[in-house]
Amino acid sequence: MVFNSVVFLFSFLPVALLLYYVVPGRLKNAVLLIESLIFFCSAGTRFLPLIVLLVAVNYLFGLLIDYWDNRSKLRVIALILPILITLGSLIFFKYTNFLIEIINQITSGNLSQLSFLDVLPMGISYYTFKLISYVADIYSGKIRAERNPVTFAAYVVMYPQLLIGPIVKYRDLAPALHTYKGRCNLSQIQEGAEMFVFGMAKKVILADSIGALWTDILSPEIGLANASTPLAWLGILAYSLQLYFDFAGYSEISNGLSKMMGFDCPANFDLPYISASITEFWRRWHISLSSWFRDYVYIPLGGNRLGLPRQILNMLVVWALTGIWHGANWNFICWGVYYFILLTIEKTFLLKYLKKGRIWPHIYTLFFVVLGWGIFTADVEGAPLPLLMSRLFLPQGGVSALYYLRNYGVLLILAVFCSTALPGKIWQRAKRHTPARLVILAAVMILSTAFIIAATNNTPLYAQF
Repeated sequence: MVFNSVVFLFSFLPVALLLYYVVPGRLKNAVLLIESLIFFCSAGTRFLPLIVLLVAVNYLFGLLIDYWDNRSKLRVIALILPILITLGSLIFFKYTNFLIEIINQITSGNLSQLSFLDVLPMGISYYTFKLISYVADIYSGKIRAERNPVTFAAYVVMYPQLLIGPIVKYRDLAPALHTYKGRCNLSQIQEGAEMFVFGMAKKVILADSIGALWTDILSPEIGLANASTPLAWLGILAYSLQLYFDFAGYSEISNGLSKMMGFDCPANFDLPYISASITEFWRRWHISLSSWFRDYVYIPLGGNRLGLPRQILNMLVVWALTGIWHGANWNFICWGVYYFILLTIEKTFLLKYLKKGRIWPHIYTLFFVVLGWGIFTADVEGAPLPLLMSRLFLPQGGVSALYYLRNYGVLLILAVFCSTALPGKIWQRAKRHTPARLVILAAVMILSTAFIIAATNNTPLYAQF
């Protein structure tokens, strides 16, 4: 089940919200847990034992970490064991076949890949990071262990964040999880509904529509090998916009649903394409993932406290892990190292010049970000990295871009416009007038619903990562 489906919008969500609102405060976490498990099992019960096991392991070890004295060696063991089990499950399900492939290449062996690992457990890349952050925060003294297993399980598997995050830390949700009276109010529900509607529009109207351009270029009817250089650039630009509106839209839907249930979650995107440096871009893109790696990898490794050489090494580790987190393929590792190189260049000398510029820093940032998405998408069938790079940087003829500019020009302009701060400013003015706010929200939701009905419940791109 995905958010942009008729089943979710008109069956699951109305019933889930109604039950959540009508039950007494102390039962809300239990209802949320049951609803989340139903949502999880909509894709099958095959991986249900896994998530139950991981929740139980981290709940129990969290209690042990909280119980033992700071000087006890058992406390260190109680931290390491759940992290190894949780991280081990992610590595097993997500990277085993990739590791088998590498071993075969190195040894010229013929080890068979495990076919049952072709499908990832729903949300495993996200809830494993939530669990690791939970036990790490208990160990560092930032939080106390959750005593109520139902409350803890509800945090881990809550359905708004289950499919593609964001990765929200327990300490951010704990106050609401323990608020039993007045958790939800009309103002929160209204604000959450607005976020939900606009997030849905970003996903089904903008992302899915603009993504059709890149899909057309990769189709057998055209093929990247037959695309002209301008068309290849246009396709990568369209993919960049699709990826942003797809993931940012889903994150906004998630935060909107959470808001409607009384949970205030940090924004996961902040207009990343207006950035004037790669450093700024990564402060605005997938904020929850960047902050997770900062808090639980970069800073524990020493951060920037041990001199520049060590800081660069720490950055290399973080960006290699960031790349591999996105998928079991060499292109993702290359993509992570690509950003490590760019950020290192900015860190050592370029950033001070970028801060002095006005126009060129934005052009520089967009160029390298769009090029980065070309590396990112190189695992897609029909877009191998050598072919894509040759099409982008060796001027070649082929299928013209003019036809696609005519067909997608208005949509591209709309997507670029919506990547700026202007729509938000317009909405802030319009929402002051209740009739205008209601008309806009109704129109956007009706249009989004029409797109959902006409489509085939397109799975969000980041669900595969």
